[in-house]
Amino acid sequence: MTSKMWGGRFGAGPTAIMEEINTSVGFDQRLAKQDVRGSRAHCAMLVAQGIISKEDGEAIQGGLTRIEKDISAGAFVFKRSLEDVHMNIESRLADLIGAPAGRLHTARSRNDQVATDFRMWVRAAIDTLDVEIKKLQAVLIDKAQAEAATIMPGFTHLQAAQPVTFGHHLLAYVEMFGRDRGRFMDARRRLNECPLGAGAIAGTSFPVNRALTAEKLDFDRPMANSMDAVSDRDFALEFLAAASILAVHMSRIAEEMVIWASAQFGFIKFTDAFSTGSSMMPQKRNPDAAELVRAKAGRIFGNLFGLLTVMKGLPLTYSKDMQEDKEAVFATFDTLELCLAAMTGMVKDIKPDAARMKASASAGFTTATDIADWVTQNLNVPFRESHHITGRIVKMAEGKGCELAELTLEDMQLVEPRITQDIFRVLTPEASAASRTSFGGTAPANVTAQVKAARERFLGEKP
Repeated sequence: MTSKMWGGRFGAGPTAIMEEINTSVGFDQRLAKQDVRGSRAHCAMLVAQGIISKEDGEAIQGGLTRIEKDISAGAFVFKRSLEDVHMNIESRLADLIGAPAGRLHTARSRNDQVATDFRMWVRAAIDTLDVEIKKLQAVLIDKAQAEAATIMPGFTHLQAAQPVTFGHHLLAYVEMFGRDRGRFMDARRRLNECPLGAGAIAGTSFPVNRALTAEKLDFDRPMANSMDAVSDRDFALEFLAAASILAVHMSRIAEEMVIWASAQFGFIKFTDAFSTGSSMMPQKRNPDAAELVRAKAGRIFGNLFGLLTVMKGLPLTYSKDMQEDKEAVFATFDTLELCLAAMTGMVKDIKPDAARMKASASAGFTTATDIADWVTQNLNVPFRESHHITGRIVKMAEGKGCELAELTLEDMQLVEPRITQDIFRVLTPEASAASRTSFGGTAPANVTAQVKAARERFLGEKP
């Protein structure tokens, strides 16, 4: 058993079981680049403050350069016996430059070191996800523009409610994903404080310059309290919370794709790129990619709940329990990156059946609200009374087994004698949708304007 680097107190190595439960290098090696960068900044600060010599600092920086190149090339060998990414890099540095390597850890603990590395990793992950969510918004906006006047039924309780446009429906998700980007960026702003220099718990007696280290690592400022700096994992929880809401939104649109692609709806079709066949039923085209995006939301929720449970009972400051934070965050990032790529591809891939959508929008008395609105606007009747009148007209249509537009003027006048032929202007799905011109409404003209606004707000495109 290789002796550990944490000092002479431990004369014998831990048992194989202890090594298995304690070792984290299998997953925390993903922090390697951040660890090297943090060490570079810490070394530069130590030299600037006269805590270590310039010569030792140059030796350390040279060794870190070699390690950084090996990591980038995938040539760095991580050893389980060295427990974690930090000990692996420090051990390799000692192999390369000898005694000066031991000075790098002056005024630093693994507690503030890992907190710093992890914050930098999450910060980069958020930046990556922002780009990927933006790509998804872009394809949704493109599709919304193409389908600005495509009529479909809008649903409440999964019952046909009112005619809307497919473009308007897709823009709803553009807004949701925009809020997701905002949540991630809010979390990024809060996490962008540097723990490095907080030490194990109480700070350090060395004359460190934490502001200099924070600046070199692109943090806004050092964290104000050393105990909070080493024990806080709010940033990981916020990341997972924002990820969970994003997963909800992706799951919702995935669910709609599954429904829309069914034979009973037939609103959209997937190509072979994002669907699969059945091993038994040759007619099937299964929306597997959408179903898997929907399912993977459960993993992300579980990661959030798992870390919340880990953190809820921990006294200040650091406890080994907190080693459990990284796998949840890494796995969530990987899942989101895959799901965002899949959803972006699916949105590009789907082919709407405009005729099927329009036919469905014409069924189920979806223009009933338009009758009520017409009665209120043209007959000076309070809306609640108009609602009652419309309910009686719908009941008549149900009894006749026809749609509202198939009733005669005489039929409607049996319910309300003042109704005129003009009411039939509002009974087509196209007329219904076109009349919804209020801000944020579904009218095709609105959708066209909303597309333009969304390109500017979310994609940074100038009008």
